[in-house]
Amino acid sequence: MCEVTSLQVENIKCGGCAGNIKQSLSKLDGIESVAVDIEAGQVSCEFSADADQVAVLAQVKDKLLAMGYPEQGSVEGLASVGAKAKSYVSCAIGKMASDDKQ
Repeated sequence: MCEVTSLQVENIKCGGCAGNIKQSLSKLDGIESVAVDIEAGQVSCEFSADADQVAVLAQVKDKLLAMGYPEQGSVEGLASVGAKAKSYVSCAIGKMASDDKQ
C-alpha cells in the first residue's frame, strides 16, 4: 500500500507555484503522485510502495527548500528572505510553463 505524507510549506502563492512543485517533485524516484493545496500551503506526496520513505521525504524537503518552498518553521532570517526570492522565480517558471500549454 502506498503512503501519503503532507508537509506545511511556505511561499505557495498561486497555480504557477503549485504546478512547478508538482512537476519537480514528480520527477523524484519513489514518488507516485503530488498534490498541492494552495490555500492551506500544503504539499502531499504519495510514495511508491517499495520506496524508502525516510530517504524520499528528505529529498522532497531538500527539493522544496531549493525551489524556495521550505517546510514551515525550518528557515529564519536571511535564509527565509532567500527562500521567498527563490519562490518568486519558481512561481514565474510555473506560470510560463502553464501559459505554454494553453
